[in-house]
Amino acid sequence: MKAAVEVDGGVAIVDLEDEEVIEIDPDGSVEPPDVEVGLPLVVTADRSGSLIIAVVARRPPLVVSRDSGSTWHETGSGLPPWRAVAISPAHPDLILFASASRIYLSRDGGRFWHALPLELAEIRALAWLEGDLG
Repeated sequence: MKAAVEVDGGVAIVDLEDEEVIEIDPDGSVEPPDVEVGLPLVVTADRSGSLIIAVVARRPPLVVSRDSGSTWHETGSGLPPWRAVAISPAHPDLILFASASRIYLSRDGGRFWHALPLELAEIRALAWLEGDLG
């Protein structure tokens, strides 16, 4: 599994299994998802089918809907301040969350999170790489 992470200086390609940066594209960029959720304080959001996860400017930093936005619940109380979120299109239980300098991976739909040991400079956006999803 790999992710593209837009940081100061380009896009870092991160191997999520080995938990390391394997390449940096100094001219790259990551297009953040364009998901409208109709909630206040939304920083960004991502969607896969009926699952929507929004990063919000408060604590906890995530709200989740499993029914296309009809109902919401809070999650991520142990996570630091927010920057980005990305749901794997192939496996919606795989979710990435980014703070300003660290990536977190959930393999269970956002219930538990694992911090990758990498520290990156000023994360702006992240995305799962197509062709390498889950």
